[in-house]
Amino acid sequence: KISAYVFALRPWSFSASLTPVFLGCALAHKVQPASLVALFFTALSALSVHAAGNVVNTYFDYVKGIDSKKSDDRTLVDKILSKDEIVTLGAMLYLIGCASFVLLTMLSPARFEHLALVFFGGMSSSFLYTGGVGFKYIGLGDVLIIIIFGPISVLFSYMVQTGQVQWSTIIYAIPLALNAEAILHSNNTRDMESDKQAGIVTLAILLGRTASEVLFAFFLFTPYTIFAIWCLKYSLWLGLPLITISEAFKIEKHFRMDKLLIPKWTARLNVYFGFLYVFGC
Repeated sequence: KISAYVFALRPWSFSASLTPVFLGCALAHKVQPASLVALFFTALSALSVHAAGNVVNTYFDYVKGIDSKKSDDRTLVDKILSKDEIVTLGAMLYLIGCASFVLLTMLSPARFEHLALVFFGGMSSSFLYTGGVGFKYIGLGDVLIIIIFGPISVLFSYMVQTGQVQWSTIIYAIPLALNAEAILHSNNTRDMESDKQAGIVTLAILLGRTASEVLFAFFLFTPYTIFAIWCLKYSLWLGLPLITISEAFKIEKHFRMDKLLIPKWTARLNVYFGFLYVFGC
């Protein structure tokens, strides 16, 4: 049963929430020594909210009839877990995230209202992606993902460490935000036909298959262009993620032929890409 719960969390996607946290900490370390305890609870809060969002997505995709036997996520379709178990799991994850946040307010020099605004903004967004408003179903899910898995996460991590709101961290977050969006967009492009039949609207559906493939390439390769510029202009260390560009070309080539495993491959790229970026900072 434990493996079923782990599978429902979609752990292969966790790098999208962890790398921005590590980046924010690395940027903060340039200003003052970073607290590893604060980093741990920041990562735990981000991971819990991300996992809860994945569980909420599973629940509402099933309730709205979007998931089927052909879907990538069949946790509820195959009755691996029941709806009640999924709801309980999601609630527990949100509670863990909130508990981590409470501890962070004690550890961080940041003002409570600033931390609360960013944290609860991110947490509510993870629910509203498919729950409530359901941004995913009205073509706004991509916008939400770019904001949450980039600027918001990096800013929150930086704020926890330094107590300061530094808007320049948003610039550093752009490569990670685009790479995280590549994961989502590849998933939505792959599922275009089933999403159409379910009556929902995603950016991939609005653009069509060819334009979506072009946009995926944009999300995938723009970060490398940014790193090349930063490498030449600021520091050679910022060119470290360029080591992974051959893997990006491989993913883009397969994306045009068979999209089934591309989201997981892109998430794997996000791990290497993100680690090298954080190390380079």
